[in-house]
Amino acid sequence: MSQNDSIQNPRVTWEGCSVLLDINDGDRLVFARLSAAATLKIGNKNCSLQPLIGCPFGSLFQVDNGPRGPYLSRVVPSAEGNDLQETQDCQLKDEPKDNRAIVDNNKAQSLTGEDIDDMRRQGATGDEIVEALISNSATYEKKTSFSQEKYRLKKQKKYSPRVLLRRPFCRSICEAYFKKYPARIGFLRVDTLSLLLSMANIAAHSDVLVVDMVGGLLTGAVAERLGGTGYVCNAYLGDTPYPMDIVRIFNFGSEICKRIVRSPVDGLRSIQDGTSEQNFQHKGVSNSEIQSNEQMSSQDSFPHSISTEETTLSSENGTLDLIPEMVTSSPPQVAKTCKATKAGENASLDAINLWKENGFSSLLIAAPELDAWSIVQEFLPFLSYSASFAIYHQYLQPLATCMHNLQLGKMAIGLQISEPWLREYQVLPSRTHPCMQMSAFGGYILSGTRICSSDSQIQK
Repeated sequence: MSQNDSIQNPRVTWEGCSVLLDINDGDRLVFARLSAAATLKIGNKNCSLQPLIGCPFGSLFQVDNGPRGPYLSRVVPSAEGNDLQETQDCQLKDEPKDNRAIVDNNKAQSLTGEDIDDMRRQGATGDEIVEALISNSATYEKKTSFSQEKYRLKKQKKYSPRVLLRRPFCRSICEAYFKKYPARIGFLRVDTLSLLLSMANIAAHSDVLVVDMVGGLLTGAVAERLGGTGYVCNAYLGDTPYPMDIVRIFNFGSEICKRIVRSPVDGLRSIQDGTSEQNFQHKGVSNSEIQSNEQMSSQDSFPHSISTEETTLSSENGTLDLIPEMVTSSPPQVAKTCKATKAGENASLDAINLWKENGFSSLLIAAPELDAWSIVQEFLPFLSYSASFAIYHQYLQPLATCMHNLQLGKMAIGLQISEPWLREYQVLPSRTHPCMQMSAFGGYILSGTRICSSDSQIQK
């Protein structure tokens, strides 16, 4: 499937697109780029990702053994299985069995490892091995329905692992990073990200000024909400732009990518002060430099594989492996399929002059490594009056200091600091309850509206 077809039908994967692979119901999350040469290692098996090309997002695959080795085959859920599950759920309340008489002495299973190896050599599928283990278990019928389901899932994850093909969008990307490596996105939780977008009044046809030091997650979330309208200006301090590698995972088309621009704060300030065009071009970073930096960073950061193991650098292709079991593909094949428009070009002078005249309609700041008040001093003057802003920080005190200074300077109204709170529930028949482990902290958000006042002079 060509890239033009993928733009017409974004619900179906195409060669060169980024995907999120959910292995065994969240046990392992992998960001991968689909190509004919890409492979995924699950356990000790290498499976090609070519069967995933052209399939709709949300498809389920499982690892099967074929004549040429293990491969991923698509699983189509049947209506009979759903009816059977509903019947079992209705019978849960009247179940008299319990697990009190079951003793775990490793003698309940009569099927040995050699027998399982023989079944694999004979071409048995993973589901057949799981059914054989269940039929040869002496205690399976004595267990409750809950225990039987847990036993089946445990064996299925080992002998017949499944891969869910998920579309990488704002929520799935944020959840994947927050689950394993929250420090890479500044501990920005998904509910906090949604509040940031709402409190900053991000809507279509908006010109949003973004200070993104969370890997590009905030920039991608804003661009996704704008949907190809308006502009996202990723501003930065100094001469080196902040990395935004996560934006490439969103599968944005050329129409959205060309509306994601970059500009140093000195460039915005020089245009605002009436400095010449040559001076602005001298202070800004050239497009060729940005592209070279993107290429260097992309070689070290993609494909991503989210897991709990330590990071190691592969010596074969120079990519950053987050775990030994990762997605690999030959560099020439990736270069042929990844010709999407680059996001993050320098902002044009016409756009900056327009922002100078009208100002930005929203301001979003997620810079946990910098002082909140210093950032506001730099970027708040570029925001138009009566426009909303939202600032995220991992800790409360920097935002409290910033809020106090804004109140003293009479620069904004409606100032408030919000602390998001989220609790995840397990929703299952007869056993719905909060999850045993949950995130107790989601950072803080300072939001408000900029006003025009005679005393609103930002003191450096």
